[in-house]
Amino acid sequence: MKKKVREKTRQLSRRDFIKTSAAGAVLASSTNRIFAAGSDELRIGLIGCGGRGTGAASQALTCTRRGVKLWAVGDVFGDQVKASLDMLSKGAEPRYDREAFPSLSNKMNVPRRRQFAGFDAYKKVIESGVDIVILACPPHFRPRHFKAAVEAGKHVFMEKPVAVDPVGVRSVIESSELAKRKGLSVVAGTQRRHQAHYIEIMRRVHSGEIGQIRAAQCSWNMGLLWVKKREPGWSDMEWQIRNWLYFTWLSGGQPCEQHVHNLDIINWALRAHPVQCMGMGGREVRTGPEHGNIFDHFAVEYEYPNGVRVMSMCRQMAGCTDRVSERVVGTKGSTYTDQTVGFIEGQNPFKYDGPAPNPYVQEHADLIASIREGKALNEGRQVAESTMTAIMGRMSAYTGRALKWDWAMKASKLDLSPPRYEFGDLPVRPVAVPGKTKLV
Repeated sequence: MKKKVREKTRQLSRRDFIKTSAAGAVLASSTNRIFAAGSDELRIGLIGCGGRGTGAASQALTCTRRGVKLWAVGDVFGDQVKASLDMLSKGAEPRYDREAFPSLSNKMNVPRRRQFAGFDAYKKVIESGVDIVILACPPHFRPRHFKAAVEAGKHVFMEKPVAVDPVGVRSVIESSELAKRKGLSVVAGTQRRHQAHYIEIMRRVHSGEIGQIRAAQCSWNMGLLWVKKREPGWSDMEWQIRNWLYFTWLSGGQPCEQHVHNLDIINWALRAHPVQCMGMGGREVRTGPEHGNIFDHFAVEYEYPNGVRVMSMCRQMAGCTDRVSERVVGTKGSTYTDQTVGFIEGQNPFKYDGPAPNPYVQEHADLIASIREGKALNEGRQVAESTMTAIMGRMSAYTGRALKWDWAMKASKLDLSPPRYEFGDLPVRPVAVPGKTKLV
């Protein structure tokens, strides 16, 4: 009887939390925790002032009724800093990753002395007296920015992916372990981990409702994305950073920058990372210099523990059928999930129709709640492993070679860093040719 009462209480508490989150409030403990400058106010620093970084800042500022303040901002480019602050001050229309929001100027305190530009802007934001940093620069920079933030004792929200090569992944894992020892909260931009229907479907998978998992498929097949053509006066470095999506050293390519969401769900469902993979891909529609050196389509077969095979596809081409979803097949049924729907077919059919808080907001709500309650939430290793899953698939496709997780994680020396961080010459690396490009 007592067990039933406890279970009912747990369910009610969870429902109440979801409802409260949907209303934009965050539960906090009765403990009056003190943050920067002896205040109960959490100060936020934004590092990376593009569209995603600005969106993340708006979500962090609106996810809770309790005191949060944007305190400092930084980007490689000063014009990005200005554009971001202008948008946050004036409000913005909705887009795929954020709802419309009004002026947030009442939650901002960012004088000129806390607006930073340049390759060292991230250090200045971290040193400005913030409690939380949002890391949203192009993915290549994530490992070094994350390391600096953790060493300085800051809580972190970092966008996915968290690296573009194995050297970067290892750095993120090391910093995540340091964050754990320091009791810091680390939340990643894999927002499906904070999305109600994904959480419920994964709970049912892990409780055995589809039986033993035998196989899975995941895909992110879509149309074309933005591109920035080179402007007069831009150096190689400036152009590549402004057009970062199309250079492997900056974005990691579509498997990392985008498809990592789907791969993260597969790792979550299986509670494991792959043991090996073999991939293929190429460039069919990306032919101009503005398209850098990334592929535009990939297909990768991953093998997980117990012989589970996962088929992964991603593509960015116009005029083709779109599909962004995951499917997990078990001995008793199968799941289907995408950004809006989650259901199970088979012996235990189920379709989620409960509350649906915005996951882009919820991830920030969960981060801030963990800080205020003193219950550190650390997603660093899981997002690093999902990022590595994407990286090894790309490496296999680029080289035409099958490879094992242990080799990629422990032995690969692939480091895509440029020789120096300054505006100037930076030749574009050649497009990979499977069978000729070396596995490093």
